[in-house]
Amino acid sequence: MSISPRLLPFAVLLCALLWGSAFPGIKAIYATWAEDGIEPSFSNRLILAGVRYTLAGLILLLLARQPLKEWKQTPKGRLLWFACSQTFFQYMTFYTALSISSAALGGLLTGTGSLWWVILAPLILKTTWPSRYQWSLIGLGTVGVLIAVYRPGGGSGDPVLGGILFILSTLSGALAVIALQGIIPTMGPRAASGFGLLIGGLMLSVAGFAAWSTFADLFTPTVILWTVYLAFVSAIAFDIWNYLTTIFPVNLLAGYRFLIPICAVVESALFVKGESLGIGILLGGVLVITSIIGLQRTQKKRM
Repeated sequence: MSISPRLLPFAVLLCALLWGSAFPGIKAIYATWAEDGIEPSFSNRLILAGVRYTLAGLILLLLARQPLKEWKQTPKGRLLWFACSQTFFQYMTFYTALSISSAALGGLLTGTGSLWWVILAPLILKTTWPSRYQWSLIGLGTVGVLIAVYRPGGGSGDPVLGGILFILSTLSGALAVIALQGIIPTMGPRAASGFGLLIGGLMLSVAGFAAWSTFADLFTPTVILWTVYLAFVSAIAFDIWNYLTTIFPVNLLAGYRFLIPICAVVESALFVKGESLGIGILLGGVLVITSIIGLQRTQKKRM
């Protein structure tokens, strides 16, 4: 099955809405923990992420056609690199950033993944190197990030450290898309997403071993419901997104990622208690999204 380029923005919008809902979802879990006197410590965050992505991976593998056959055909080193970048490193930094900073700031900074792609694709995939105009757009996006971090608004916590971790998370996500190109010749996008989430989720669970003894306290009925929802969000969004990467150029997809920070910021502002959008988020967001849209247009012309 293929998707018309005209429908691509709507497919990305669906992914953006799903991923955007994860920000208030995770914040809701942290708030539930706070009500029960539980801190979102490093091990607690890792076990939460581990359970979520392990479950999401299993869901996708159950839906895949021949996951075991594809597993045997795929180089394990490449698959491990993909799992580490897509799930382990990306969400270890993401969950930490979200525990010390605002969901709105994190939502905006998801847009920096597009900037990373423009820089990394020529280095790793040997695509065309950015032009001077594209470098200026990358610079504009960087200025937008700095403004957003400077005045992020209410409930921002530690925006500097949180911003750094969010950006490292998007860097890992960009590397994951590039890593995916090395395994799709022998593994379909659904199985690849499933194994990436499953392996990465198990790694997160092992890294959070210190929280195993308090598992029952952490996963109350409310937290379980949120975790199951977030698992399905990951399974559906990654399934669609990684499929899109197999039929459209990475640089083209990067251009439509401006929908992701918009949805994430709006959903965070609407549903996360105690957060408000500061002038930095608004002004910085305009600059970041402008740079992403500009990069997308130049990529279309060059292709």
